[in-house]
Amino acid sequence: MSRTARQERIYDEGEVAAWIESGMTVALGEPAPMALVRQIVRRGVRNLTLVGSGLSLDLLVAAGCVAKVVSYYAGGGFGVPVAPSFRRAAENGAVEVWECEEGILTAGLQAAAQNLPFLPWRGGVGTSLPDVNPDLKVISDPIRGETLLAVPAIKPDVTLLHAAASDAFGNVQHLGGPGWLDLFLHRAADRTVVQVEKVLANEDIRANPWATTIAGADAIVRAPYGAH
Repeated sequence: MSRTARQERIYDEGEVAAWIESGMTVALGEPAPMALVRQIVRRGVRNLTLVGSGLSLDLLVAAGCVAKVVSYYAGGGFGVPVAPSFRRAAENGAVEVWECEEGILTAGLQAAAQNLPFLPWRGGVGTSLPDVNPDLKVISDPIRGETLLAVPAIKPDVTLLHAAASDAFGNVQHLGGPGWLDLFLHRAADRTVVQVEKVLANEDIRANPWATTIAGADAIVRAPYGAH
């Protein structure tokens, strides 16, 4: 029986950045894939819908790449509580803000990962979120009559992540575990690109299978110190 050879998935930053076209929905993980983010800025991509948080989002907003932001929080934590470019653009109406909280975002990503149009969710019921985000629909559970929110699927065209290591075939290891949202972003997306600190031999990845968090990313980019 013939066996199909595995295909290596190593790309450089420029090749992967060319996958990002104006008008796409792009998700950003944490730690931030800053090497790839800067490549997007250099290419002059416009009208992106961004899914994510943090200062990687803020850089793309500042560069004029973004039309819409899907985020539960845009900032840099204790150092920069609110991302300044995002705040300015949101207040001026330069970007559309899809209001949500963490649970609603994960529900939308899970719906996309399961190829569902929406997912029912308790979080946000009784709040003003459905008023400020008309995509969130208040529904009645047909089984028990409970009031829930219907959260529409959030499906990125491309998810960009940063991790510690991978082999050439896209088997990724987040040492210490992935960012809490990374796996949701990966499973929901059409394609996942992971920039890594180093590329290891396949046998080294196989030696520690417990550390493999993503099997078969679509592209791997060598980017040492690429999350700064």
